[in-house]
Parts: sequence; structure tokens; C-alpha cells
Amino acid sequence: MTRKIIIDTDPGIDDAMAIFLAFNAPQLDVLALTTTFGNVAVELATKNALILSEVAGVNVPVAQGVAVPLVAAPLPPPDFVHGSDGFGNINWPAPKGQADERSAAQMIVDLVHQYPNQVTIVALGPLGNLAKALALDPSIAELVDEVILMGGADKEPGNVSPVAEANIINDPHAADIVFTASWQVTMVGLDVTHRVMINDKFLDNIRQADTDKQCGEFLYQATQFYFNFYQQTFDIEGCYVHDASTIVYAIAPDIFTTTPGVVRVATEGVAIGQTIVATPGKHYAVNFWQDKPVTNVCVGVDSERLLSLIATTFNA
Repeated sequence: MTRKIIIDTDPGIDDAMAIFLAFNAPQLDVLALTTTFGNVAVELATKNALILSEVAGVNVPVAQGVAVPLVAAPLPPPDFVHGSDGFGNINWPAPKGQADERSAAQMIVDLVHQYPNQVTIVALGPLGNLAKALALDPSIAELVDEVILMGGADKEPGNVSPVAEANIINDPHAADIVFTASWQVTMVGLDVTHRVMINDKFLDNIRQADTDKQCGEFLYQATQFYFNFYQQTFDIEGCYVHDASTIVYAIAPDIFTTTPGVVRVATEGVAIGQTIVATPGKHYAVNFWQDKPVTNVCVGVDSERLLSLIATTFNA
């Protein structure tokens, strides 16, 4: 039985790998792509989502979402990481299709009601669309199967500040709403994504194996810019597997080790964007974690199995 998913995304080079992986995975049924600001402005994210679906030859609706954070001041798009086009400045042709007329939040609400208790939302970017969907219809929290999000960190340092991960700091208020809603959330954060890396050879194998589509060639071209950023910034050959790890979790959660935690997000000050994980049931002098839902926090990963699943899904 396939798992129905909505991918909420800000493509983004690593989003492209995650989306292509989901499109190619027989275990998943991608119902829609919803877009948000983050790696790029939301208008470009929508254009890029349309490009990815056309490159993969998959017909799914794309709905445009939030353009700015709920409350916090917006941060500039990291074009030094993803390029000005979000895809490593490869100048891929514009898409032929158009976005759905509905907002991302409305599309999420509609699909969750169409398939009650069957839809998993996989969030690859800032979480404004999920927060908006909850505001639009709070009942969806009881109808979503699971929210799997790439974001945050427990013990691992942040990648935008000493404590904050990029997706969470981009919209910390929305993230706190998502973590404290009554649906089941799984956090695939830096504690695991920093344990998995791919390199040029890995992507070249995917490119060579992808003989009937353009996905492999697209990924190989786009990721060269990403690899260059990692080389210059971290002296690393290759890159971490952030967004695609969420798709792997949706397919094979047993690849990960998890622990329960109550997650709150710092929404101001020097720690803005930090995901602060408390032990369930433990009482503190302050009650920020009291009577809040328990998140499934990923703390370990079998990196060899994860990479093998990605390669197998791409027939590499």
C-alpha cells in the first residue's frame, strides 16, 4: 500500500533530490507540492516546483504558499548556497504548467479532508503553510496521519546560528505552532542529516542509471554549485543529505533511531529558531513544555542503508 504524501517545499537543490526521490519511490503517492519562501522567494519556489514535476514527468498539482514569516523579520534567501535560480544557476528552461489557483494552506486542508487519516505532510522548508492550514481548519490536526519535517536540532549545533537550523529560524513562530499542534510530528533534524553525505560519484551513478528521464542529469548539474559551497565553506567533499532524509523516513522509518521529546521553538532573542527538546513528563520551573504534544525526534540513522535506499530508488 502506497503512502499518500504532500510535499511542502522551497526548492532548492536539496529539495530537488527529495522530490525526485519521492516521485520515483513506489512506496509513495505524491498528492501535491505546496511551496513556501525559504531557499528562494515563494514565486520562484513555485516555478521551481513546476519545473521539477515536469522534469520527472509527473503530473501533480502545485500550490503557492506563504511569502514571509508569520511574525519574525524575513531573512534573505541563501543564494550563495542554492544560486539565484535555486538550482545552482543552471538556467533550466521555464515550466510550461501553471500553479493551482488555491493557496497552499487551502490545498493541504482540501487533501486532508479528501483522504482523512491517510495523508502525511512532508515539510522541507519553513513551516508557514502548515501553520496557516491549522489556522484555516484546526480539525486537520486530527486527520493528518503524520507530519515529517526536515528541521531543527536536539544535541547537534545549528547551521545558521550556534543553536538554530535554517528552516526553523526562517519562521520560528510557525514552527512552534506546528510542534505544539495535536498531530504526530517527526523531526528529522541536523542530529541525523549531518550523519549522511553524498558525493559527486554518488550523483554520477544516479545520472548514468537514469536513462529514461532527466532527473539524474538535472540533479548532477544543480548539485555542482551546492558541492562548491560545501567545499569553500566547510572544506567538505560532497554535501549533507538534508531534505531527502525526510523522504527516506516516510519510506523506511526503521532506518532511523528516534526518541520522544516535547519540542518548543525560541521565537525571539539570541536563541531565536532553536528547537528546545524536553523529556516528556518531566516538570520544569517554567511551563513552556507542560501539557504539550510529544514529537518523535530522530537521533540516529543507518547512513549506509539510507544511501542504499536512495540509490536503489533511482536504479543506481
